[in-house]
Parts: sequence; structure tokens; C-alpha cells
Amino acid sequence: MQAIEIVTFGGPDVLSLAERAEPACGEGELLIRVHASGVNRPDVLQRSGAYPPPPGASDIPGLEVAGIIEDGDSQALQFAGLAVGDRVCALVSGGGYAQRCVAPVAQCLPIPAGLSFVEAAALPETFFTVWSNVFDRGRLVAGETLLVQGGTSGIGVTAIQMAKALGARVIATAGSDAKCQAVVELGTDAAINYRKQDFEVEARRLTDGRGVDVILDMVAGAYVAKEVNCLAEDGRLVIIAVQGGTQSELNAGLVLRKRLSITGSTLRPRPIAFKAAIARALLKNVWPLLENGQIKPVIHSVFRAADAAQAHSLMESNLHIGKIVLDWQTV
Repeated sequence: MQAIEIVTFGGPDVLSLAERAEPACGEGELLIRVHASGVNRPDVLQRSGAYPPPPGASDIPGLEVAGIIEDGDSQALQFAGLAVGDRVCALVSGGGYAQRCVAPVAQCLPIPAGLSFVEAAALPETFFTVWSNVFDRGRLVAGETLLVQGGTSGIGVTAIQMAKALGARVIATAGSDAKCQAVVELGTDAAINYRKQDFEVEARRLTDGRGVDVILDMVAGAYVAKEVNCLAEDGRLVIIAVQGGTQSELNAGLVLRKRLSITGSTLRPRPIAFKAAIARALLKNVWPLLENGQIKPVIHSVFRAADAAQAHSLMESNLHIGKIVLDWQTV
């Protein structure tokens, strides 16, 4: 099969189309003929040497795929209600940038009715991440206010739509007026241009001084202190990336007085059982919203698989709004 290899750690040009042996599925797994692969920030970090795959995972990058089941553990497939020939999308720990990919059956979901392979490939990594962090760890419920840092990222557009569909108020930050307009069109109640406005001041103003209930943060660093300031009482800060740095200072007194919770997580190294629980929650609570059009994948660009380097360059430019996808039907 053809796959995208990381020849050596470095810039986008270290990605190379190569021949690899097809993977074989084992107990509890299935083999997917990949039609499309999602591109995510962790792929960029892996390529640069900053985010190695967990033990046992493929060294081929790629954390989400969509395609057709070619083979698999018959008992596991039957238990999951899947069969050879079904259209599925899957969350994987590696190996997604390839024509064939092995995935745990428990981390596979049927492609929602009406969605293409490209659209479905944009779902698993971001939808699993948002559900786990905003709704499980962040405990966001209808009627509360969510602040999304980086509203036009793949995670951001997913969090905005999911939170709105499930009854929350949403404020999102973005780095330009055009991106702010884009998140408003996605349904946010308000948008903050962080290059022109202080998000802490704006978040408090937009909530009449009360503050927000949950913050989904992909920046960390100096943002943490400001986020503590603009959380409401019993607020929850969920950190899922550290693009602004790993070191933070904050007012611990506010954490005590406002009874705040500060948490964070990474998804890739978590066990299959953990991810399986998220898959079940998504199938029950979110897949119907995708099928009725209440939530839609936001695709910025689709590249031929052989042009993965261009896809990574776009990811690093931060000019995209939504997801970037590789198409294996046009290698």
C-alpha cells in the first residue's frame, strides 16, 4: 500500500509518499480501506519530533480516517453491529495517512447518513476530543456559557456547533475580523478578535460581569491567568494544548474563592475502553445531530494524499477555518 512517511523530523517537506506493507488486523480490530484522512495539529507535532506515537502505535502519522471495512474480527464486528463493506470513520493512535489502516472496532463509528468520506474523515479526532473535554471533563450543560479559544480551528468549529446544538451559549476567540465573522456564521453568540480585544475584558462584559462557565483552551501559557479571572463561580478551565507555552502563573486565591476547577487531557495515549465510551456517547448524542444537519463538518481544504506536505504547511499557517483532509482516492 501507499502511505505517508516521516523521513526525518523537520518541516513539511520531510513527509514522503512511500510503499509500506499492509497492516493486519487482530483481535478486536478491523481493517479499513481508507478513502480520506483528517489532518490535525498532533500530526504536525509528530512530524517535528515533539509528539511521538504511543507504544505499539504505527509510526505513520494520522489519527482519523474514513473508508470501507475490508476485514476484521468477526465477533467484534458483530458485537458492534458492523460488517465488512460498511462505511465507517475511526479514531486511531497512528497509521491514518495510508491506503489501509487498522483500528479498534470500539473506536469506529458508522459514517452519518448523507456525509461523504471526506466529511466523515473530519469527525473522529475533533469530535472525540470535544466530547471528552467539554462535556465529560468540563461538564458543560444547557444554559451555561462556553468560551472557545481558537474558534476557527478544527476543534473550535466542532466545539462551537456541538455546544450550541446541546443548548449552551458560546463565545469564541479568533485572530481576524474575517475569522470572527466565520465563527458567528457557525452560530456563536459572540466573537472576540484577540488581536484587537482583551478576551478577559470582553468575556466579562459579554456575561454582564458574571464570567463564563467553561473554557476550552488550546493556548495555555499566559492565557491561564486571564482565564481564571474571567471564569464564573464554579467555573471549569479545560486545557487541551499548550501552543502558548507550558508555564503559567495565576491567582490561586481566585481559584479558592470562586471554587474553580482546572483540568486538561491528551486523548491519543488513553486506553481503548476510554475511547470506546466516548464513541458510544457520540453515537447516542451527536450522530443524530449530524444526520439531521444540525451539526456539519467544516472542511477548509482537501489535498491529494501525495500533497500531505502542502496540507501541513497550511495547518502551520493558521489561515484555515475548519478541517484539512487528505483524499486517498486521488493519491
